[in-house]
Amino acid sequence: MLAGATVIFLATSLALAGAFIPSVRPLLTPKRLILWGGLVVPSLGLAALVAGAFALGERLLPRQGAETLRIEVVARQFAWEFRYPGTPVATRDVLHIPVGRDIDFAVTSEDVIHSFWIPRLGGKIDAIPGHENIVRLRADAPGTYGGICAEYCGEGHAPMRFTVIAHAPEDYEAALTSEAAR
Repeated sequence: MLAGATVIFLATSLALAGAFIPSVRPLLTPKRLILWGGLVVPSLGLAALVAGAFALGERLLPRQGAETLRIEVVARQFAWEFRYPGTPVATRDVLHIPVGRDIDFAVTSEDVIHSFWIPRLGGKIDAIPGHENIVRLRADAPGTYGGICAEYCGEGHAPMRFTVIAHAPEDYEAALTSEAAR
């Protein structure tokens, strides 16, 4: 986006500067301004932005791979439940994740619309009853992060928060084992 905006800014600045230079003014005919300023330059800029969006956006699609972990997230008034694949572990309002690994969160709701959001890790997505939405996030450093419901869901909405604990890869399985023992 920055590169596209820079190209548009430079092209507009050159056309404006050219209008003040007497030797360049005859070259800036209405036909040339419309052709280059209204068709060619914007088309090239938009084509570059679309190509960049496709290339970058493709990496964000939630595709199950060998390195991708899938965690089910169920929202209900006024708590979060997290279910971990291949284990009987389900935690309430505490989410355990491994560091350095892509995680697909399959988010749904049991009652009203909620919004799953971990501000330090990235985007948010709505939890809708009867529908599963997927968001891919990744923690790059161990630590504790806060998560919230970012959609007003009733009188108990304000305390509808959860804690995210990002574990080093070698500590993640131990954390799930500890949760299973509870």
